[in-house]
Amino acid sequence: MPDDVSPDPNRYGAAAHRPAPQHLSPSIPLTPAPDPRPPAIPSPPPFSPGPAAPAAEHLRVVVADDNPVVRAGLGVLLSGRADIQVVAEAADGREAYERTLEHRPDVVLLDVRMPGVDGISALPHLVGIAPVLMLTYSRESEIVHEALRLGAGGYLVHGEFTANQLVQAVRDTKDGRANFTVTAADALLAHMRHGAPPQRGPLPEGLGSALATAPAPPPPRAAETSESLSQLQPVVGQSSVSGGSVSTPNRQQYGLSSREVEVMDLIASGMSNQQIAATCFISEKTVKNHINRIFTKLHSATRSEAIAHWLGTAPRNPGRQP
Repeated sequence: MPDDVSPDPNRYGAAAHRPAPQHLSPSIPLTPAPDPRPPAIPSPPPFSPGPAAPAAEHLRVVVADDNPVVRAGLGVLLSGRADIQVVAEAADGREAYERTLEHRPDVVLLDVRMPGVDGISALPHLVGIAPVLMLTYSRESEIVHEALRLGAGGYLVHGEFTANQLVQAVRDTKDGRANFTVTAADALLAHMRHGAPPQRGPLPEGLGSALATAPAPPPPRAAETSESLSQLQPVVGQSSVSGGSVSTPNRQQYGLSSREVEVMDLIASGMSNQQIAATCFISEKTVKNHINRIFTKLHSATRSEAIAHWLGTAPRNPGRQP
């Protein structure tokens, strides 16, 4: 081949004559071209749920009924509602007072006929602490009137209301709204038509006998205990029987304690042991113990003799000291 003949440029392919690629130095940072668009505004975070709303307070109820089946049924019915809680149960008026004083409920459900201290006798003590809704089988008109006169916030007779009506009545009683079933409503309607309640007299079965001769006591203090409940009862018979204070010189000579003075006043007013126990919120056995000590101090063998000495009407016996 002549020296002046150049090789064919396509003989070995164009790639043979391409320059080798230039590699960037690793020390030179790669900077992307600036984005001409404005920066995006970040989306706000989702709304936080915030603090949970406080749970509504329960409407607290004390159930007083001498029938354990009724108490259990009411407890299940009322406590099954989200806003109601039965905080205590009671089998008689004295226990109802103690439980109400202890728990300070929003509403007390109170039966009428209970052994010991009945509902009518306990009612004026309870209304000074919490609203009371009578819940009972007692449908006599005079009992309805007496319960309302003593401060009951409503009157329901068993068999005359549904479960939902009872629950609503409990809520209404807390808010000061009265509820009455047919029997109680009829008694109130009769009162409105005649313009006066039935002539007041002894209630059936001696109900409310502890209050027969005394007005309702003032509301109790939180520090009261069952042993001092008698202090809530005004002394009966001081003005109507003795005509003055019990602290007469003759009575002081007997050396009776303050509790014995109270019991003796109740004896002089004609109360039985059961009535005295209800009035003083003590047991009949305790009443008998007080009476035995009173008889010893008054040198008496019978109630009538003790009353005569207490009232100063007993014949004087020069041979015996009072």
